[in-house]
Amino acid sequence: MDDSAPSPVDFSGASGPRGLDGVRWIHGSPSAKHNTDPDIQVHAYDEHTFILRQNMAVNYEGPFLFLLFGNERAVLIDTGATESAEFFPLRRVVDGLVADWLTRNPRDGYGLLVLHTHAHGDHVAGDAQFAGRPDTTVVGAGLATAWEYFGFAADPDAVARVDLGGRVLECLATPGHHETAVTFHDPWTGFLLTGDTVYPGRLYVQDWAAFTRTIDRLIEFSAHRPVTHVLGCHIEMTREPGVDYPIRTTYQPDEPPLQLTTGHLHAIRAAITELGDEPRRHAGTDFILCPD
Repeated sequence: MDDSAPSPVDFSGASGPRGLDGVRWIHGSPSAKHNTDPDIQVHAYDEHTFILRQNMAVNYEGPFLFLLFGNERAVLIDTGATESAEFFPLRRVVDGLVADWLTRNPRDGYGLLVLHTHAHGDHVAGDAQFAGRPDTTVVGAGLATAWEYFGFAADPDAVARVDLGGRVLECLATPGHHETAVTFHDPWTGFLLTGDTVYPGRLYVQDWAAFTRTIDRLIEFSAHRPVTHVLGCHIEMTREPGVDYPIRTTYQPDEPPLQLTTGHLHAIRAAITELGDEPRRHAGTDFILCPD
């Protein structure tokens, strides 16, 4: 036996009961100029899973990003809303988290994969920061590039699998909000990472029929998987049911939690049924359907 070989992390089960209740996300400030929050908040869900949020003073979108570690490589899902490493030091933060993880789990030749929930600018702006990074693959978010990588170009109904080394993500094509949209399921945490398809905010629907099929597919998919949290990439609602913050708000002191449940998928589907063939704005308790 080679005592110098790295000990693999066993991702075959679930990470155990955890939650996000009580997590206080940075949410901007009355004066963006005087904001003292970090450019990127880092929350360790567990020692192999990190949720990042961009400071709303840097960009009002305040998107969430996800960094998941496997035995052979990590994946960064989305790269935020700001290109500049000076104002949004994503590469530096990710490099630091990878270095810390490798200190605890030493191994050689560790890779980084960069994927996206979809191709909107607030999810891809930081891609260039990873250009030239060793052992790094950045998969473009465009339809031809991303869907070819996942195999969706040949079969849009496929469930693609991305193996990080014992930690295998399941990936689904979920258009509706955007034609390139992809949802990721992580069996280790039970996360269903839905991008801008489902989150506590304004669900902009580019293609109503495709969005309906996507919600149906997510309901069916999650019925056969352990789903602990449905996690999108924004918070736009207030804690008052059905009331959202105005667009371009940079201070959201009364945010609800980021995490939703599979029950919200059913609530969205019920709203779609209620609206029928005439898509229009519809306010639910924790989301607002917005035909684009």
